[in-house]
Amino acid sequence: MAKTRLGGARPGSTAGELPPAGRPLRRPLPNQKTFAPYKIATLIEATMAGGLTAEAVLAGTGLSLADVRDPRTLTSIRQYLTACENVVRAPVDPAVAYEVGARLHLSAYGMYGYALMCSPTMRDFFDFAIRYHPLATPVQQLGWRQEGDVAVWTFTEIYDDLMSQDLRNFLLRQQMMMTSTHMRDVLGAEIRPIRAVFGLVDGGTTAADEASLGCPCLFGQPAHELHYPASVLDQAPELANRLTRAMLEETCDRLVGEAKMTTSVAGDVYQLLMLSPNRLPSVQAAAERLGMTERTLRRRLSEAGYTYAGVVDDVRRTLTLEYVTTTRISADDIAWQVGFSDSSNLRRAVKRWTGRTFAQVRRG
Repeated sequence: MAKTRLGGARPGSTAGELPPAGRPLRRPLPNQKTFAPYKIATLIEATMAGGLTAEAVLAGTGLSLADVRDPRTLTSIRQYLTACENVVRAPVDPAVAYEVGARLHLSAYGMYGYALMCSPTMRDFFDFAIRYHPLATPVQQLGWRQEGDVAVWTFTEIYDDLMSQDLRNFLLRQQMMMTSTHMRDVLGAEIRPIRAVFGLVDGGTTAADEASLGCPCLFGQPAHELHYPASVLDQAPELANRLTRAMLEETCDRLVGEAKMTTSVAGDVYQLLMLSPNRLPSVQAAAERLGMTERTLRRRLSEAGYTYAGVVDDVRRTLTLEYVTTTRISADDIAWQVGFSDSSNLRRAVKRWTGRTFAQVRRG
């Protein structure tokens, strides 16, 4: 079958594209507390029926039940992994992974979830889900592609070095069900995947897995994927609203930026560049201002899944789109504000970032 990356995404779009071979996957730093506790709260709710107490789920996380119930609490990836590890070590039904995924509706994801529900088409839904997945306490790297008449969600593990095999099994099943739940949230209860593909060893639970996901399940495969008919891509979600989605997208951009500003050295660089975007320092100058060598800065960025050039591009993108969508500043003036040599380079960058022209973004 002929492959079309990203389901025939808009020209210039890169959302959902996996990094080239040899380039590290970007992942939030495991100890960075930037996420609301909704996933941990759902984990507790789903396991209480099996007799597991909140205290048992939260052991070793440093969180109390009151913390989890407080929407102002911020949690980390490691705290969520620890809570899930507590569950898989307890004598609970393995199907609880699916129960957790079935409870995590898009309404639990705040602005990110609401923006997804308002997507104009499912193709936009797929692209948006990839682009803003860092807002959703991600434990896998989300991607998608179209292969002929099949739309394929892909799930790449990015914390496998922090997980036991049982935890991998648990989280992949949970992710499969979460994605299936989100598809039903926007297209209706009748939508089901064609098949689920697991890069896991068949543990003799195939019948139970198929009953939970409502589709054939294949194990021992080279990847983790969830397949849907490509015909869904041109359907409109039940709550589709282009204007609302555009407004929420701006909010999600700000949330992503705020998260990056709290993410270790990548956040330090992001904040430093935001201070003088029209006179961006070289990587050597940035390293000196952060009190380290250039080599150390590059290494620490790489360990977190970033490059200096990538952070520079992200700063320019955030500021440029903010100027274009919320002001009437000319392209020439915006180019100067964000450090482009001229407006032509700015316009090309806007096309690369959004798949739309400068004028289309401003009208949008």
